[in-house]
Amino acid sequence: MNTDDQNAAANKPGFFARLKQRLNKGRGSGFGALGWLSGRSLDAELEEEIEERLLTADAGVDATEKILQGLRLRIKRSRNNDDALRTALRDEPVEILEPRALPLKIDAVKKPFVVLMVGVNGSGKTTTIGKLARLYKQQGLSVMLAAGDTYRAAATEQLQVWGERNDVPVIAQARGTDPAAGIYAALAAARARGADVLLADTAGRLQNQEGLMRELQKVVRVAGKFDERAPHEVMLVLDASLGQNTLSQARQFSAAVGVTGITLTKLDGGGRGGILLAIANELDIPFRFLGMGEQADDMAPFEAEKFVDALLGFSNNQEKTPGQE
Repeated sequence: MNTDDQNAAANKPGFFARLKQRLNKGRGSGFGALGWLSGRSLDAELEEEIEERLLTADAGVDATEKILQGLRLRIKRSRNNDDALRTALRDEPVEILEPRALPLKIDAVKKPFVVLMVGVNGSGKTTTIGKLARLYKQQGLSVMLAAGDTYRAAATEQLQVWGERNDVPVIAQARGTDPAAGIYAALAAARARGADVLLADTAGRLQNQEGLMRELQKVVRVAGKFDERAPHEVMLVLDASLGQNTLSQARQFSAAVGVTGITLTKLDGGGRGGILLAIANELDIPFRFLGMGEQADDMAPFEAEKFVDALLGFSNNQEKTPGQE
């Protein structure tokens, strides 16, 4: 990295500062740093406005009603002014999201630790794998990638680019190979080479494609035959720009293959981010990472308070500022 690149990296805002900019950029609606609460108290008109803003942010009907009920109770117990409203409107989403803020921990005993990436076409699985490969390699772990999408040559090529970029090996099979057989071969190679982590890609599939979902179930079963504990993580990658459709994806992928973690991507692509409130309100699935952009550092572990601050446009004093280590 040259001096100019180093200076640019040093002055780049932290992930959640950038996320706040993205989520509050050019909004005709949304939360907009909550300036619209100034001088107001909670009444029917304001409740309706908050409801509209939450729904616009993709929070969904059930989570929105839960937040409104919580607001009423909090305001009833405190002074009904804009300071109390700001605090309550921040605390209610945090309370919904905090139980899902569980980082993915790589268990050294489970070697290789297998992370199986699942999701619909175009959700960002392969890019997320590349970012995770960089993250785990920086942590001193040996990483291998498995090209489990044997239908599209471009998918394997994209994964190989990430492998070269991060200097990690990629195990790929011939096009048309049975995906389950390909994952089994990658598991065997990862064990033979003593890899700490195997990040396995799979072909994108819509949640209502029964044949492809059965194929994914087969991949999970075959991994379990190699190691009864594998895959150790079934990570569902969701595209934030798809709004409420991602909740349907979470339901059906979880029912089919037992999703153990969620990564929300493309928060720079028009996604409002509030969909995590809808998912957290309904499903008991940990949130692992947030992603936006194509660069390796355009991803961060999910943190409930920082995410809500970004969603609402709150200032976050703990967020890294430019030039700060």
